[in-house]
Amino acid sequence: MSSTVTLATHFDPERSERMADPNWWRQAAVYQIYPRSFYDANGDGLGDIKGITAKVPYLKSLGIDAVWLSPFYPSALADGGYDVDDYRNVDPKLGTLADFDEMAAALHAAGIKLIADIVPNHSSDRHEWFKEALASPKGSAARERYIFRDGRGENGELPPADWDSVFGGPAWERITEPGPEQTPGQWYMHIFTKEQPDFNWDNPEVREDFLKTLRFWSDRGVDGFRIDVAHALTKDLPEVLPSKSELPKEGDNALGAHPFWDRDEVHEIYAEWRKLFNEYNPPRTAVAEAWVHADRRARYASPDGLGQAFNFDLLKADFDAAQFRTIITKNLAEAAASGASSTWVFSNHDVVRHATRYGLPQTGGLDGAGQDGKAWLLDGGLASDVDAELGLRRARAASLLMFALPGSAYLYQGEELGLQEVGDIADGQRQDPAFFRNPGVDVGRDGCRVPLPWTSEGTSFGFGEGHAHLPQPEWFAGYAVDAQDNVPGSTLELYRKALELRSELRAAEDLEWIPSSNESVLHFARPNGWQSVTNFGSEPVALPEGTVVVSSAPLDGGKLPANTTAWLV
Repeated sequence: MSSTVTLATHFDPERSERMADPNWWRQAAVYQIYPRSFYDANGDGLGDIKGITAKVPYLKSLGIDAVWLSPFYPSALADGGYDVDDYRNVDPKLGTLADFDEMAAALHAAGIKLIADIVPNHSSDRHEWFKEALASPKGSAARERYIFRDGRGENGELPPADWDSVFGGPAWERITEPGPEQTPGQWYMHIFTKEQPDFNWDNPEVREDFLKTLRFWSDRGVDGFRIDVAHALTKDLPEVLPSKSELPKEGDNALGAHPFWDRDEVHEIYAEWRKLFNEYNPPRTAVAEAWVHADRRARYASPDGLGQAFNFDLLKADFDAAQFRTIITKNLAEAAASGASSTWVFSNHDVVRHATRYGLPQTGGLDGAGQDGKAWLLDGGLASDVDAELGLRRARAASLLMFALPGSAYLYQGEELGLQEVGDIADGQRQDPAFFRNPGVDVGRDGCRVPLPWTSEGTSFGFGEGHAHLPQPEWFAGYAVDAQDNVPGSTLELYRKALELRSELRAAEDLEWIPSSNESVLHFARPNGWQSVTNFGSEPVALPEGTVVVSSAPLDGGKLPANTTAWLV
């Protein structure tokens, strides 16, 4: 398939002004691309950089303000690209730096900003620094870039602590010392897979190298950065480490007392980064992936730090009016207190797609996990167990509500097609290390990373000329881009219309709740006379005065049907 890019060349003053606006990020619509599953330009089964460039016209037609790229660096894919071999290069399976520059130029020509994923907590075990550390003796400068410790026990045979990694199994891995005898030696720390050794952020060399990396990509036209596990860089590791039974739970760490999650010292690093970001015009932006206690999220979003932090609360909620209102109110207040804008997200590369979650029985509550879909995956992830029609209807309503909120809206590739999760991938075709390290506990995240369907036919539904690296089900045909393009009422056209109107109606970051006698209805107003009404209930409800400019489902005799959002002006 051709990877030729055709872009409009006429001058668009509104887009040009937005590109130069230092506050463009505050209410941006940001589209996340998982590069290996977006579009395959060379037919090898993997999405690539040229594939993104080829689809810039599609991205422009969608009406987004920015693209966020999940890691595209050289990687053995021990964790889907979040195990980085070289922070200042492109994986040769995905392209070259020249391809990256072409993509950045094409996005900018279309008025679309570019956000790159940065993975600062750990490298891969194939990084040149880690290979040097393994080849160097205990106490060497090379080992000081990572976290190496002697083991416990008479011969160091026990790990320094009994901590578990996020993906299951121990958080410490023993090495053999260099030399002809290859004797058992020290242990290194890895919060994630053993192929992802943690950096030692007390080491000035590590800090300087990441400043070099941020400048490298900023100079290449990257407009902002998404910071992976931003709350995990700095560590407090005394000589005698606490046992896992003594560790505070990650979400309860309100005082920053955990030895490796959400330490106060991490903000010293981000203050340094902010100084670098502000050297550019407009300043480079950043958003923290920080799974922290709600009372501590604002520090990551500080104007003196990263400037914005992900809010995952809606992602974890049931489709429920009371939960949505509580979450929205709380997060807008947090954003106002920090000087940042809030962020809203329903789907990403780590979670079950929300069109599927909303088609499963809702089981949680505001203080619970909601319906995250993991139990469904463990039960086999059968499509027949999902009310796909209900799930999609609710997902469309939730997304339209989200687009009306003040703050940044983060979309995940494929949600504009209403894609469902692929839950029943055969064990032999899975790739996520979470599946292999936690059998019977975690199925992994492959189901939301299945390559996109661009056409209703073809060996990979238009993803590329060859087969896709993860299996696509036959039902993908009905969700393909060409099955929805210019089709009234399709999810793709709903997103296009909503994002177009959002751009036109966008104003001050204010929201006014409008009371309703029906507890299943959420009604709020934005400046410019813009109103959003969502019916979370099971019966149609009357709409207020105004002209409906878009709705997530057709109106019912002038009333708003169940599981539907409408905008009025």
